[in-house]
Amino acid sequence: MSSSSSDTHHTTRPLDAFAVALTVLLCLSWGFNQVAVKLAIHDIPPLLQGAIRSVVAAIIVALWCRLRGIPLFARDGTLWPGLAAGFTFGVEFLCIYQGLAYTTATRAVLFIYLAPFFVVLGARIFLPADRFKLWQWIGLCLSFAGMLVAFGLPTPALDPRQTLGDILMIGGALTWAITTLIIKASRLNTTSAEKVMLYQLVISAPMLALGAFAAGETMTHVPDALALGALAYQTVWVVSVTFVIWFWLIKNYSANRLSAFSFLTPLFGVAAGHLVLGDPLTYAFAAAVALVAGGLVLVNRPR
Repeated sequence: MSSSSSDTHHTTRPLDAFAVALTVLLCLSWGFNQVAVKLAIHDIPPLLQGAIRSVVAAIIVALWCRLRGIPLFARDGTLWPGLAAGFTFGVEFLCIYQGLAYTTATRAVLFIYLAPFFVVLGARIFLPADRFKLWQWIGLCLSFAGMLVAFGLPTPALDPRQTLGDILMIGGALTWAITTLIIKASRLNTTSAEKVMLYQLVISAPMLALGAFAAGETMTHVPDALALGALAYQTVWVVSVTFVIWFWLIKNYSANRLSAFSFLTPLFGVAAGHLVLGDPLTYAFAAAVALVAGGLVLVNRPR
C-alpha cells in the first residue's frame, strides 16, 4: 500500500468493535470526571485543579515514556503543531472553567458539545477524505437532539454575564475541535500519542496556573481525602491514561466519527451524578440515550 493511500485509510478509517468499546470506556471515564471535579471543588478551585493535574500528569507521562524508551526530543517536525495544540488545549480549559463561573451547567453542556459539529465542518477543509455523508450529518444532529432532550433547550440569556459564559463555552468547543484537527492533519499524526499529550500538558499547565492567579483562586486549607482522591482520579486515570488513548484513537481512526461519540460523555455524567451524588434520572434521560445511540449508529454506518 502506498504512503498516500495509507494516510487516507487512517484519516477515514471507521471504528471497529475494539475502537468503539475503547471510546465508550473513555466517555464513561470522562462522565465520572465531571463528578470528580465537583467533589474536589469545595477544597480545590477549578483552574487550580486543571493546573495541578497538568503538572502531575506531565510527570507521569514523561516517566512512562522514559520507561518505555519513547523518544520525546527527536526532530520530527512536530514542534510547531505541538505548541499550537498545547495552546488550544490550554485555551479550551480556560474557556470551560471560566465559562462555568458565568453560565449554568445545563447551558454549558449544550454549548461545549457543539465541538463535534466544528470538527466535521473543519474536516471538510483540512481532512477532505473524511467528509460526512448526508446520513452521517443526520446522525450527528440526532445525537445532539438527544442532548436537547436530556438537558432542555436553553432559554435566551437575560444576564450579560450568562451570555459571556455561553460565548466562553462555545470558545471551548471551538478550541477542542481545533486541537483535534491540528493533531489529525499535522505531523503530530506521525508521532507517539504520549508526545502529543505532553505538548498539551506542558503548555497548558502555566496557562491554567496564570488563569487561576488572575481569577484569584486560592486554597485556604489542606484538601480532605475526598478532594484529593477526586483530583487523583482526574490526574492519573483521566489525563495520564484516557487522554493518551484518545489521541492514539484520533491518529488511527476517523476524527469525525470519534468526535460524535463524545455525545455519550454528558449522558454518562448524568448517570454518574445519579450513582455518586444521588441526582434523579428522568424519562427524558432514557429518550436522550436512545436518540444519541441512534445517531451514533448512523454516523458509523459503513460508506
